[in-house]
Amino acid sequence: MNMPSQSAHPDYLARVQARLTALRQQLIAEIPPGIQELTWEVGSGHGHFLTRYAALNPGRFFIGIDLLGDRLRRASKKQLAAGVLNLRYIKAEALEFLECLPVRVRISEVIVLFPDPWPKKRHFKHRLVQPRFLDCLASRMVPGGRFYFRTDHEPYLEWTRDQLARHQSWSLISEPQWVHEETTVFQARAPSFRSLVAELKTPMREGIPPD
Repeated sequence: MNMPSQSAHPDYLARVQARLTALRQQLIAEIPPGIQELTWEVGSGHGHFLTRYAALNPGRFFIGIDLLGDRLRRASKKQLAAGVLNLRYIKAEALEFLECLPVRVRISEVIVLFPDPWPKKRHFKHRLVQPRFLDCLASRMVPGGRFYFRTDHEPYLEWTRDQLARHQSWSLISEPQWVHEETTVFQARAPSFRSLVAELKTPMREGIPPD
């Protein structure tokens, strides 16, 4: 989740910049010119959820990201089999995606289903939901945009609730309606799970905050 500092090794910085350039070019190519808003799933897994959600909403545009090539291949195969044209699956890390998303495009919904909870305290820094991620997300969303989060790990749910409650740009919704119900591979394995929804109340200035 951490963007590299300027003190990192030049070779590493060069690789990161090359990756960001390629991602920017891919997003420009993949997002149709008329699209101004999209629904974004972070960690799209095998594509069960987003493929079905996109199929039910053909007038909207969807992007799912993941870092694992096998998951992306499975998701794209489902999309192709279902004939869903308003959806793209892309290999990307969350902060890099937000940095590279074309300026003309805003996010109306963000969906995070069963993210890695990184349960050990020394690994908390790797969790997706951090103040910096919420800052960057708030800078790219439409006013009133919604953040949907579901997990089977109770401590991570409380962590996320606390991060959102403390953040100036987000407001937790007390009785939210869930965005779309679709049983995923990870949800089917979970003995139980809980969800929360937050709304963007104060958009932030666009840009990736420094470390």
